[in-house]
Amino acid sequence: MVTLVTILRVLLLLSLVICAIATALSKKVMTALIIFTAYSLIMSVLWFLLRSPDLAITEAAVGAGVDGILLFLTLRKLHLIDKDPEEHAEPIAEEGHDEK
Repeated sequence: MVTLVTILRVLLLLSLVICAIATALSKKVMTALIIFTAYSLIMSVLWFLLRSPDLAITEAAVGAGVDGILLFLTLRKLHLIDKDPEEHAEPIAEEGHDEK
């Protein structure tokens, strides 16, 4: 007989695979980082369901927390994500006026 916990495990495993594929196929770096963080959170729930709370806490703290922050800071340092979109916006020229 299929229990609720079994259904939950299957759904979590499917979402884990979807997150892994989506991270690999994502064209935007920030989107990939967010999906990767979700992957780590799902993995920590799976570790908890597998009766390994020490690994669950470690995965949540390191995988989602520290890795996410370090990757975000690295992407900002490499200018792969913008600090403020207004800084990089080009001025809009008014119609009828030539800029020389």
